Amino acid sequence: MSATAVRPEQPPAAWRPTPLPGPLPAVRARLQSTLPDDSRRALWVTLAVTGIAAVLRLIGLNHPKGLIFDEVYYAQDAHSMLTYGVEWDPGTTGSAYVAHPPFGKWLISLGELAFGYDEVGWRIAAAAAGITGVAILVRLMRRLTGSTLLGGTAGLLLAVEGSHFVLSRTSLLDIFLATLLLGAMYCVVRDRDWRRAGWLAALDGGLDARRRRPRLGLPRWRIACAVLLGLAMATKWSALWYIIAAIVLFIVWDWRLRADAGARKPFRDTVIYEFGQNLWFGLLAVGVYVASWTGWFLNDTGSYRHWLADQGRSEPPVIGALVNWWEYHLSVLQFHEGLSSEHAYQSWPWEWLFNLRPVVFYWSGDVDCGAADCASEVLLLGTPLLWWTFVPATLVLLLWAVAKRDWRAWFLLTGLGAGILPWFFYPERTMFFFYTAPAVPFFIGAVTWTLGLIAGRHRRGGLATGSPERRLTGALIAGAFVAVVVLCFAYFWPIYTGEALPRDEWQARMWLDSWI
Repeated sequence: MSATAVRPEQPPAAWRPTPLPGPLPAVRARLQSTLPDDSRRALWVTLAVTGIAAVLRLIGLNHPKGLIFDEVYYAQDAHSMLTYGVEWDPGTTGSAYVAHPPFGKWLISLGELAFGYDEVGWRIAAAAAGITGVAILVRLMRRLTGSTLLGGTAGLLLAVEGSHFVLSRTSLLDIFLATLLLGAMYCVVRDRDWRRAGWLAALDGGLDARRRRPRLGLPRWRIACAVLLGLAMATKWSALWYIIAAIVLFIVWDWRLRADAGARKPFRDTVIYEFGQNLWFGLLAVGVYVASWTGWFLNDTGSYRHWLADQGRSEPPVIGALVNWWEYHLSVLQFHEGLSSEHAYQSWPWEWLFNLRPVVFYWSGDVDCGAADCASEVLLLGTPLLWWTFVPATLVLLLWAVAKRDWRAWFLLTGLGAGILPWFFYPERTMFFFYTAPAVPFFIGAVTWTLGLIAGRHRRGGLATGSPERRLTGALIAGAFVAVVVLCFAYFWPIYTGEALPRDEWQARMWLDSWI
């Protein structure tokens, strides 16, 4: 090569990617995930905590014997669906009018099909749902806090939370609803991380976010979220609030993503992009919901199945079935809006926040405990020393969200708000403590977040906060709290499982008069 020939150290300007609107390190800091790099350890923690939850929920699952509380509806409905495809009323030898969609009952029926029509058969699906919920919460909180230890702590707290535990051992619909919604919200977070990682990779590759957006591929986490929300709606209609919450989060997070990446008009682009995204998202969720009614559509015995014909009107194929199905829904909606009859165990949302009115699922004084006067009870009661930290922890989380503008805190607040706040708008409706089930994992998320602040383990980029002495003191306090909660759960174990107790020992566990 001649001395005059010069090799350019950089390609011509036309070849180089357009510079980012901000420095790459700053953009990367805004877009990168806080997930720790300890996947193998995280797997073992998840398996260990989930294993604890499984052992607790499966021990003595066949006790108490017989159908307890609303198992008289759901377990029997599930059994009839295996035979007829719809709920059946044995008293009238015809289809039953039911106030909830079928998916949760189909899940119960799978357990009955696998294990038989007995206590284990109609409760095993609820146990599986509760166990799965614990595993999901471990993974969710690990992703939010950047700490596998805090993720495991959240899962352990849910494993020993009394109301979640009792629902996991009873064939009601609420545990299925809670797990499906928790899974859907986990998918919302995964979708956020996936999109931000895709944008970051595109920016590293030279994408100019002021001119175009990257092609991210199939949004599998958003698809999974739509499916889970559709199934949750097909279990109980109160899932609607989480559908709204998910869509709001999608919009806000996409707006912030575009702003962080340096898009020229992030809000306008979000409105355009998310309109199409949420359109197919909603259609998919609705499609899954409609599909859950397949048993009703495929037979002639379901309630309202031939409503048009019963009114003396023509019933064209397909369209007629959809009209009948819609009329059934209007009737169920009217039923729920008018549900105001008094019940011994009804309670109001503000009472739920303080664990004031639990629900008796089972009671018997005719049991043998080795004493003259005995009692056996299954009480849907939150683990008191854990539950009574929910409101303070939520306030801490709210202050953090406002002060730090932390999306993770706002996400947890959205999850618990969607599960609790809507019920305050129905002051005349008959409501029960187990309606809190979808919000419980997010309340525990708030408690875990607070424990992380105490222990100094909230970190960005894997760096713990505070001095070693500060972190040691905080870890001891957090660890002591978890230990006390576990001991509290153990103390209340007999009234969560229906164990026979001398009457005075049962009475000792009735800390509040409203629990009796």
